Amino acid sequence: MLNQNPEQISRDNIDKQLVDCGWIIQDKKKTNLAAGLGVAIREYQTDIGPADYVLFVDKKAVGIIEAKREEEGIHLTSVEEQSSQYANAKLRLLNNDPLPFVYESTGEITRFTDYRDPKPRSRNVFTFHRPQTFLQWSKDSKTLRARLHDIPALAVDGLRDCQITAIANLEKSFKDQRPKALIQMATGSGKTFTAISFIYRLLKYSKAKRILFLVDTKNLGEQAEGEFRSYTASEDNRLFTELYGVTRLSSSFIPNDSQVYISTIQRMYSILKETELDESAEEENPNELRFEPKEAVPVGYNEKVPIEFFDFVVIDECHRSIYNLWKQVLDYFDVFQIGLTATPDNRTFGYFNQNLVCDYGYEKAVIDGVLVPYNVFTVETKITKEGSVINIGEKVDKRERLTRKRFWEAIDEDEIYSGKQLDKDIVNPSTIRTIIKAVKDNLPAMFPDRFLTPTLSKGEGDETEIGSSEILVDAYADGFEVPKMLIFAKTDSHPKTL
Repeated sequence: MLNQNPEQISRDNIDKQLVDCGWIIQDKKKTNLAAGLGVAIREYQTDIGPADYVLFVDKKAVGIIEAKREEEGIHLTSVEEQSSQYANAKLRLLNNDPLPFVYESTGEITRFTDYRDPKPRSRNVFTFHRPQTFLQWSKDSKTLRARLHDIPALAVDGLRDCQITAIANLEKSFKDQRPKALIQMATGSGKTFTAISFIYRLLKYSKAKRILFLVDTKNLGEQAEGEFRSYTASEDNRLFTELYGVTRLSSSFIPNDSQVYISTIQRMYSILKETELDESAEEENPNELRFEPKEAVPVGYNEKVPIEFFDFVVIDECHRSIYNLWKQVLDYFDVFQIGLTATPDNRTFGYFNQNLVCDYGYEKAVIDGVLVPYNVFTVETKITKEGSVINIGEKVDKRERLTRKRFWEAIDEDEIYSGKQLDKDIVNPSTIRTIIKAVKDNLPAMFPDRFLTPTLSKGEGDETEIGSSEILVDAYADGFEVPKMLIFAKTDSHPKTL
């Protein structure tokens, strides 16, 4: 409507959001609390004046909404005192206790406070909570934030010092009601094990309902699922999956009977948008996508996955998947957020409000003996130095930029490429094989302390040293220790060419 004033626009937006979340809206002169589980009554009279909205669940008053028009320079936190007064007021014809669930909203921005929390504190929410949620919360003897104070001291057996620090500081951050926390742990120091350990404690002691473990590639999701399934809880010596349900999402369907959900951020975005997602779109992390969408399509409310569906979100490799389009997934849920990364940058620190609960970088891990220091061993080939050419008519494996689907195409002219384009624009399988073989053949030179030079006895007093290639063969055959190696691919096309 063209001539609507700003206050009416805010009210209309609030009405729409309430209806989407399952509330029935009524005027104060036409009230019927039996009309449904959740009823929102406009301008309900209190002993200090009419409240913009009073929320009833199962015929009982449970909350209020203080509606404000969108104005430049006006912050909703400045009206919290006003909304608190309405929450503590007596409602007309009712001898009610103070109402615990309080919102301030412009229809565009909404803040929420649960006054049953130990230290009530407002927080931004994407939209309103469902009546069913308030009914369940009202039956709980303690809120989630109160139950976080029930988590006992950590049993440190079997944990590294860095893992103990991360879990203890994270749980203190929860108790302080800090909504975001960042864990920095060097690759190889046990980030995922640490995450599963504190997830187990959140489920057991704070009675968390559901926890989302977000990754940015399908491969990382599969690895995380494997670690959850092999994790044994030290406190009762049972596998994690014997105690709690773990589901890795591979379609648009989300079951509601698990406690841990593993998903790529791409898939969760598609679920919220109710669009189909090809699995190939999960093979490359969003930070490496080489296309920019014309606009960041906003996420809207999805009644199948309400904002309170999860209690916590753990974001693996958070330094590369919490920005731009994908940030909407994190903004949607009313949750605590925990970021995991080995390499945070300034944007990462800023997103997590500088709340770094564990700072365990590579240097500290080397000092502690958790990691070994690195030495540079350069493997250089003619193609990595000089590049090469793909001849006309040769069929090459390509990928669509948007869908990441693979297809074969014969090139119609010679294509010259440089060494710098290798494994980014061009993937040459023979070069990858050559480098991997060179690494294998040079393991004794890379790790001389682990490959002792054996000798063959030809008789008493007659010994002969074995050559390096023979040493390697004997080392593998006799069970000599070959160090664990991580191979980092530049794109999803890089490792999957072989």
